[in-house]
Amino acid sequence: MTEITKEIVSEHGLSESEYEEVLKILGRVPNINELGIFSVMWSEHCSYKSSKKWLKTLPTEAPWVICGPGENAGVVDIGDGQAAIFKMESHNHPSYIEPYQGAATGVGGIMRDVFTMGARPIANMNALRFGRPDHPKTRHLVSGVVSGVGGYGNCMGIPTVGGETNFHASYDGNILVNAMTVGLADTDNIFYSAAAGIGNPVVYVGSKTGRDGIHGATMASAEFDDDSEEKRPTVQVGDPFTEKLLLEACLELMATDAIVAIQDMGAAGLTSSSFEMADKGGVGIQLDLDNVPMREEAMTPYEIMLSESQERMLMILKPGREGEAKTIFEKWELDFAVIGKVTDTGRMVLTMGGEIVADLPVAPLADSAPEYDRPWVKTECPDPIKASDVSAPADLKKTLLKIMGSSDIASRKWIWEQYDHMVMGDTIQRPGGDAAVVRIHGTDKALAITTDCTPRYCYAHPETGGAQAVAETWRNLTATGALPLAITDCMNFGNPERPEIMGQFVGCIEGMRDACIALDYPVVSGNVSLYNETNGTGIFPTPAIGGIGLLKQSDHMATLAFKNSGEVILVVGEASGDMGQSIYLKEIEGREEGAPPSVDLAIERKNGDFVRDAIHAGELTACHDISDGGLLVAISEMALAGNCGADLDLVSDLPLHAACFSEDQARYIVTATSETAEKLLEKAKLANVPLQLIGTTGHNELNFGTELSISIEDIREVYSNWLPDLMTVPGN
Repeated sequence: MTEITKEIVSEHGLSESEYEEVLKILGRVPNINELGIFSVMWSEHCSYKSSKKWLKTLPTEAPWVICGPGENAGVVDIGDGQAAIFKMESHNHPSYIEPYQGAATGVGGIMRDVFTMGARPIANMNALRFGRPDHPKTRHLVSGVVSGVGGYGNCMGIPTVGGETNFHASYDGNILVNAMTVGLADTDNIFYSAAAGIGNPVVYVGSKTGRDGIHGATMASAEFDDDSEEKRPTVQVGDPFTEKLLLEACLELMATDAIVAIQDMGAAGLTSSSFEMADKGGVGIQLDLDNVPMREEAMTPYEIMLSESQERMLMILKPGREGEAKTIFEKWELDFAVIGKVTDTGRMVLTMGGEIVADLPVAPLADSAPEYDRPWVKTECPDPIKASDVSAPADLKKTLLKIMGSSDIASRKWIWEQYDHMVMGDTIQRPGGDAAVVRIHGTDKALAITTDCTPRYCYAHPETGGAQAVAETWRNLTATGALPLAITDCMNFGNPERPEIMGQFVGCIEGMRDACIALDYPVVSGNVSLYNETNGTGIFPTPAIGGIGLLKQSDHMATLAFKNSGEVILVVGEASGDMGQSIYLKEIEGREEGAPPSVDLAIERKNGDFVRDAIHAGELTACHDISDGGLLVAISEMALAGNCGADLDLVSDLPLHAACFSEDQARYIVTATSETAEKLLEKAKLANVPLQLIGTTGHNELNFGTELSISIEDIREVYSNWLPDLMTVPGN
């Protein structure tokens, strides 16, 4: 029997005070199996001990919310007896160590979270952050992650319909891989995880348990150092073909009434799934580990309970339904084993070889998980940078080309063309727009889906950055004509034990909360990933937001492409001329400074509601929100998408570079016929919404008075080639 020493406790990531609490709960020294269970259950990754105080402040309710945070995924009502089930999660540390498998198993894990609740996945998204483009590991990491995301999703037959990818030096030693899945279920057939029914069988289904992924949750709760490459054994190995079988088998069994509760075996594997199910149900569970399907010889109880082998589920079945369930899973060539039963003891009792190898109280272990109110310091907002503080471009054409061909703006087509975004036949707005749009099969409805965050804004001022991340998802959904319903979040930050990092987290949460309340846009699920730093250098604070919205009539959908020559171009919203944290400042001046653009949530809602109403009324022919790069970048993207140029005549009191490249919020570029444009201007005036006519579509060039004349093809060349050129290995 392993002696529990201070060194072993420390290796398991428990502080002295946390271990004292373990001793208090048990009234004795834990054995190694019990210590391992406490270690993973109380890890940052599983317990949210540094973040839950602040997560509780987020708004999570609305009349259309069926299930908010606390289950495997969030659930919202989309009408007609249907629900959308969705969540976003991180797989950051594993993806840095082993990019293909880390990303692949991240995608597999989030899909299981969704179909565990009875939903068939209909779309995947992702939010990826890599280091600077010229970092020696960047090309390798991009290649591996993109291959992993595409490989798993494509094999599952679930379309990957969009996402975002950023490059910045803050991610050099710690990339971010955030995966999101959206599924569809009937509102009267949603499955939850609370165990119930004393004596009911506890059933293990899916793949066999191996030694991969042990200490994965603990590894995800610690920062990296120079020896992080040695943590490869803690990265799980995924098999999408097995997961496809598991999906179909679970949905087939869910069509019966045999399941009482079901939980994915994700982080911390059999430990977290069994404890969470028992705790939510207020019951005990007894497991016989000899019955767990294993693919390796002589596995110990410790290894069985902490393995994070993929493609596994834990179920509570109604008594007498084991044979029916077993037939289904064996038909799909999956393991099926009754490994225990629900008890009334309130304890988790594990046996192996006829002996008790762990005996733990469920509720005290869960309820006594640490909850820290860590010290934090507020990030003070820098001074704004006005247009007068920034040099005007010597050549507007060269400036636009440099920005359009930069790592921040250039096309991500090289990435998304590796994903099957058309499988299932319901993707009606492909990657490259403001949001993906997926038709609800067999109906006129559609869901719009997006992921957004601007980390440089969050670093400069977390409150503004957190609000902006939420507002931009709301704006991107609105730009397709969808009514935004709810968000999921993936909170990626550095070490919370450093007050300045904890202050970033608190600030982003405060900004997110304000935006969610103002936009009637609740948080229904999410994930926290802390300790994203290497050798004491943290990433930019990155509260990635995944949003979904509903189009009741999919034929009312808007896209960003210019449609026809001779249409009127209008801009919704006003520009202040602030240049802080703008792409212009970064790419042209080489400065990452100043306050981010301010976020006025009342104006955001008013302008967005106006745009959405105009889309539904059929008054707009194209719509695109203004974000990174500003107005001229947005117009360039619309021109590229439609292969149609524009003649611009922007009247502004601002200097040219501010009018073209400031990143003020709550703005959209829209197009309409000349007749409709006049009506829109009248409507906007009545609604007190700023709307200005700034040009017309046509030709194959962008013309802006005497300042700019550039062909669409010249823009396309730099915009399209940057990422393929980056990923081309020299000499090939």
